[in-house]
Amino acid sequence: MKNKTVAAWLAFIGGPLGLHRFYLYGLGDTLGWLLPIPTALGLYGIQRVQQFGQDDQLSWVLIPLLGFTITGCALVAILYGLSSPERWNSRFNPQAPQNAVPGTTNWFTIAAIAVSLMVGAAVLMASLAYSFQHYFEYQIEEARKISQ
Repeated sequence: MKNKTVAAWLAFIGGPLGLHRFYLYGLGDTLGWLLPIPTALGLYGIQRVQQFGQDDQLSWVLIPLLGFTITGCALVAILYGLSSPERWNSRFNPQAPQNAVPGTTNWFTIAAIAVSLMVGAAVLMASLAYSFQHYFEYQIEEARKISQ
């Protein structure tokens, strides 16, 4: 029996590593194995910023990958938490009755939804702000080079 609350928390906490996909679909899930790739690339972008400074253009591309992965997994946690018990049980617990306990919503599910919404929105806005700021600073610097 796949529990909706556990899946929502796994999507929020371990989503960038694919833990929620492994919980729901097993170790053979391709997307679960692909999710750590943008996570690792984003972490590599953070390492490049620490090593080369904020002017490293490759990190401008890599860091938002981590942010978008975290945001996407937070969105999945929200979708899991908001699904109806009937839909959850028909999709992930087909052998159980439609109103089985693993598909019901409780306060821990609501907490997962609320935390995922707050953190996901904050990470999305930070990722967009970081990448847009560096892109526009780069454009201004290139325009200065051309004008001189």
